[in-house]
Amino acid sequence: MKAAAFEYARPASLGEALELLGEATDAKVLAGGQTLAPLLNLRLAQPALLVDITRIAELAEVAETADGLDLGAIITHAAIEDGRVPDPTSGFLAGIAAGIGYRAIRTRGTIGGSLAHADPAADWLTCLTALGAELLLAGTGGRRRVALSGFVRGALATGLEANELIVSIRIPKFSKRARFAYHKICRKAGEFADAIAAVAHDPERDVNRYATSTPAGGPLLIEASQAPLAAGDTLAELQQRLTAAGFSGDAYETRLRAVALQRALKTMAAA
Repeated sequence: MKAAAFEYARPASLGEALELLGEATDAKVLAGGQTLAPLLNLRLAQPALLVDITRIAELAEVAETADGLDLGAIITHAAIEDGRVPDPTSGFLAGIAAGIGYRAIRTRGTIGGSLAHADPAADWLTCLTALGAELLLAGTGGRRRVALSGFVRGALATGLEANELIVSIRIPKFSKRARFAYHKICRKAGEFADAIAAVAHDPERDVNRYATSTPAGGPLLIEASQAPLAAGDTLAELQQRLTAAGFSGDAYETRLRAVALQRALKTMAAA
């Protein structure tokens, strides 16, 4: 099939893009297009206007601050994988990027696009939730910063307003003693995951954060400064922690996340 007819705009500035989104009644934002393009071709999405944001320089900027690193929303997975942008996690982000889809996808797909799409099986959602990332959003009414942990409302549903864009992703700085781990369960490399777990531990900043994917919503976050999880925890114990934290999947889904979490914990312990 071919996409239904639509108007196309490629603004050169963030202000111009927001103006277009504010005026349109049915618009979609195009960045890497790895999700949107197939939806257009299948006519599952039929917007009246397509706003291509790939020419907006501000969305490709990288800025290091005292608090962390700001990555522009249209930075590609491949740029992170190849080390073309700074990595405050000493290579952890590059490893996550390298496991997303295939190289052709990573070359076009963007970090902001992945977060805005909010597929529960996508890598960045769980990983960046564990790291405590924040998003800078811009709309016709101004800018606001939100925690990624509260950004996702459900499967493919976020707190983005119709006239808003993700401008950048802020990843906090960690100490040199910080360690990270990640485990993804999928049928074969390149596919979306059946379960994901990510762990961030920084003893100097009292950070013990654990995130797992959920079947139909945003990642589940466990912050456990007082009672951290450990590589020696049994699957039964991890399942109990997940349930206590609010995981609502069935027994199979709960065990699958517990396995991913246990493997991530063992990876971090062995590092």
